[in-house]
Amino acid sequence: PSVYAATLVPILQSTGLRVLLEPGRFIVGNAGILVTRVEYVKRTGKKNFVIVDAAMNDLIRPAFYDSYHEIVPLSTRGGARISSDVVGPICESGDYFAKDRSLPKLGEGDCIALLSAGAYGSVMGSNYNSRPLAAEVLVHGTQSALVRERQDVQEIWSGERLPAWLK
Repeated sequence: PSVYAATLVPILQSTGLRVLLEPGRFIVGNAGILVTRVEYVKRTGKKNFVIVDAAMNDLIRPAFYDSYHEIVPLSTRGGARISSDVVGPICESGDYFAKDRSLPKLGEGDCIALLSAGAYGSVMGSNYNSRPLAAEVLVHGTQSALVRERQDVQEIWSGERLPAWLK
């Protein structure tokens, strides 16, 4: 950042412009990981689908921008890699994390990590399809702590009110 600033400040200083930056992705993008479990694997024709329990409401960037997030299996089964689509359980064409990605063979119960999910993962999260927001765990070295509990369905609906005239 200091090298970047040293280049830009002399150029921008004389313009009199006020420059604002939103460096969230630069600072925390690689600090977050979305961990998800494989629910099942489905093969249709030449396509291999890995359906996970996370969905586009947990990490919307691939659906919005086709953003690339490296996928790392947290355990290995061995064997050849296979081209796979990693998708969520929401019945939407945009509910995917990767398309035609070369991955090791995955099976039900396997966990995978989607890297570089630190920026905008949680703030762009939603309750789409009545899905609770994901829990968040802070990891520092060998220490870890739950810093945000997973929502439950009651919390999603707790703010809803039925107008008296509809009762």
